[in-house]
Amino acid sequence: MKIKQITTKEQLEEVFHIRKTVFVEEQGVPLKDEFDEHEKTAKHMLIYYNNEPAASGRFRIVDDYAKIERICVLKEFRKYGLGKEVVASLEEAAKKEGLTQAKLHGQVQAEPFYHKLGYKTVSDVFMEDGIPHVIMKKEFSC
Repeated sequence: MKIKQITTKEQLEEVFHIRKTVFVEEQGVPLKDEFDEHEKTAKHMLIYYNNEPAASGRFRIVDDYAKIERICVLKEFRKYGLGKEVVASLEEAAKKEGLTQAKLHGQVQAEPFYHKLGYKTVSDVFMEDGIPHVIMKKEFSC
């Protein structure tokens, strides 16, 4: 496994392919809703497994939080703990930016996954892109 912070257009295209496969094709998120104006300014992470692009995520700085977004793992790589690695790599990058906390909009079906990573649910369920979500937050330990 290799984790890279995106630095090239080619790597970003690999991230977009993973997101399109998971969110648009698998989960039915409209293509127009998956990609937004933050793509060029967000910090993206890409995980390779056996030299293949397998998982990705991004974060942006919003109100002194690392807003973690777009965490996804291709179906054939879901048994290797890569989702946890994506989140951990985003948190580490956020800490290097001087941030002390993170928040995310987690899909309700993924809520237990984020709880295991130390996130706490701080909202009621709401709909985003036709999928039930909750807001979750975490304070980084030193």
